Amino acid sequence: MLMASHPTVKKEVIHFTKMHGIGNDYIYINCMESAPDDLPRLAIEMSDRHFGVGGDGIVLICPSDKADFRMRMFNNDGSEARMCGNASRCIAKYVHDHRLSEKNTINLETLSGIKVLSLNMKGDEVESVTVDMGRPELLPAKIPVDFEGDKMVEEPVTTSCGQINITAVSMGNPHGVIFVDSLDDVDFDALGPELEKHPIWPDRANIEFVQVVNPSEIRMRVWERGTGETLACGTGACATVVAAALTGRTGRKVTVHLRGGDLGIELTDAGHVLMTGTATKVFDGVYERP
Repeated sequence: MLMASHPTVKKEVIHFTKMHGIGNDYIYINCMESAPDDLPRLAIEMSDRHFGVGGDGIVLICPSDKADFRMRMFNNDGSEARMCGNASRCIAKYVHDHRLSEKNTINLETLSGIKVLSLNMKGDEVESVTVDMGRPELLPAKIPVDFEGDKMVEEPVTTSCGQINITAVSMGNPHGVIFVDSLDDVDFDALGPELEKHPIWPDRANIEFVQVVNPSEIRMRVWERGTGETLACGTGACATVVAAALTGRTGRKVTVHLRGGDLGIELTDAGHVLMTGTATKVFDGVYERP
């Protein structure tokens, strides 16, 4: 008896590079010629740390008609993010290492506007990257946050753990900054997801818990919307220093200690926020899409 033959299903093969910015790890895909389909589902599949590659999400490096490159990124829950400071630094290293650009200053298009990436070189290697993150936004309607005043600075918000004072800042994505006496005393796993989805945020928010060490140093833990706790958040570090300087807790040049490492944040006289940190390649790989 002849057995019926079944056509071979050709799997989609995706080449990628795993990278991290002080522990904020993403899967980077070169989409300069073509991009995979169904990106939200792909982000969920590849980000799974048991059945996929593992990461906080996927980042696509795409052509742009406004800048040198365009970034698209999807969190590990499939939602599309507007901007990520750590990911933008890794893109700068990626395009240099893969010879997609010979520039030491790169313009990157994001959903939060064009960001300028400056490569700090040591010989032929990218030692660190400084990102001009632009101007912070404090106007509640543009963050967005549901607040009636002209800015939301240390305003009390009711939670299951009582009232918590929050400062709202946007760095192209919404952040709620909370200053605490000690990070060790924060019920992070309860408050993180609750505050991310609190009714004051129409589009959810990233939540930062911050302990001030001295006027030039702070410690921070971050709960990122769509991802959960990450080891680092570049836009969160920027928003935190903006809030800290605004409330007189720090100066304008601050080292932010995150669980994955340190970032240098500087508020310029022109009102821009500069972020400097490392970008690290972990490995290259090939993913066969199921």
